[in-house]
Amino acid sequence: MGYTSNTHIIRRDLLRQIVKLFANGDLVDKIDRIPLEMRPKNREAQLRCCIHKERAVIKYKMFPLLGFTMDDEQDELTPLSNYAASAISRDKVKDEILTVVDEACTSCVKAQYVVSNLCRGCVARPCIMNCPKDAVSMVDGQAKIDPAKCINCGICKQQCQYHAIIHVPIPCEAACPVGAISKDENGVERIDDDKCIYCGKCLMACPFGSIFEVSQLVDILMSIRKEEHLTALFAPSIHGQFDLTTGQIENLLKEIGFNEVIEVADGARKTVEHESAEFVERMKAGQAYMTTSCCPSYVETVEKHVPAMKPFVSETPSPMMYAADMAREKHPETKVVFIGPCIGKRKEAKKNNKVDLVMSFEELNAMIVALEIDLGTLHDNDGRNNVKTLDRGFALSGGVAAAVKAERPELKINEMAINGIDKKALGLLKAYSRGKAPADFIEVMTCEGGCINGPGSLGDMNGNRKLFNTNLK
Repeated sequence: MGYTSNTHIIRRDLLRQIVKLFANGDLVDKIDRIPLEMRPKNREAQLRCCIHKERAVIKYKMFPLLGFTMDDEQDELTPLSNYAASAISRDKVKDEILTVVDEACTSCVKAQYVVSNLCRGCVARPCIMNCPKDAVSMVDGQAKIDPAKCINCGICKQQCQYHAIIHVPIPCEAACPVGAISKDENGVERIDDDKCIYCGKCLMACPFGSIFEVSQLVDILMSIRKEEHLTALFAPSIHGQFDLTTGQIENLLKEIGFNEVIEVADGARKTVEHESAEFVERMKAGQAYMTTSCCPSYVETVEKHVPAMKPFVSETPSPMMYAADMAREKHPETKVVFIGPCIGKRKEAKKNNKVDLVMSFEELNAMIVALEIDLGTLHDNDGRNNVKTLDRGFALSGGVAAAVKAERPELKINEMAINGIDKKALGLLKAYSRGKAPADFIEVMTCEGGCINGPGSLGDMNGNRKLFNTNLK
């Protein structure tokens, strides 16, 4: 799911500039100039109607990167520097996970069915005759759809014999597997938190880059500046992001400012041990099957959309939770920061209170670039292996099932993997929730390909998998 487009390049550039200004002590003093420097006065607009619109969009895209939502704006004349000062001084992060930058979300069509110039204005006029809402009329010899009346039923498209009516999907809505995002009365997309599973598919699909995570980057930077004790938990999928050994990753994070570093794969070992034991108990009790529980977006899917599935979901904590326990056993007062590709981990962290802050690989990369860290000069740690263990395999689809099977080879576990949650997979889960499934152990990953393809990744799925397999031999 993670890939590079111009919207991602812009977001990563803004993240880099925030870190750079913060590191130089200039965030409050110079942040207001970022929109002006990116869209100077004598430069023609490249992406929107004028440079003033482009500047406004850049300004508002800084809101979530500073850790705010659009609802935090009370006065349009309040400069970014005020928000930067507030971000630096706050002691609590926002509860919201995702936000839509309304200034950027203005270009998608409201009606999803449009008449093209292939329309011949035929005598039969099946589009008009069959529309249940009288939304289609003939204007200047061609059919026209009134978006105020259209209910997007698609009957007109089905009836047109010239195939002149096309379906124009709204990318974020089409990508969302659970119908959690839709337009409000002003044509701006809104995310329904009661439905959202925090998979990030809408964020990746938006062609205008108007959907953002509510970042905790400034909070992490402030903790480093205050010299608070910090423990970094890095997800094993990091091996598909940076061409570094495990030891080099540990030294990178310590150079950034973390005091301790724990690989989440160490927590995965405990997940495997407990989940395999739980599987044995459930099978002995006569349960038909059990699913994994390490993917937080899958857990949200069950809780919000397939509640009948709850009895079949493992109660074993995720590797992140076990890794957080390990961090606090070593330093009870440490502040724990998870680093990974997953938006859902932000929600899991808030619900369990074992992880204080969450950072994406995009945000980590912004730190590396802005702080001018030369990855080629990082030292390795003696004795730190770089082996592709089953615990690190949690990053790949099928990895959890493989680890559990290896832990209990005597059981001859019949496993299956749901590789990515979409509308079809959601239908399968609803069918399995009735108590029957084609396997007794089901691994569910929300992102196709697994965590290596999370929305906070730096590259595409195939490239990430190739680098992962190259780095871990």
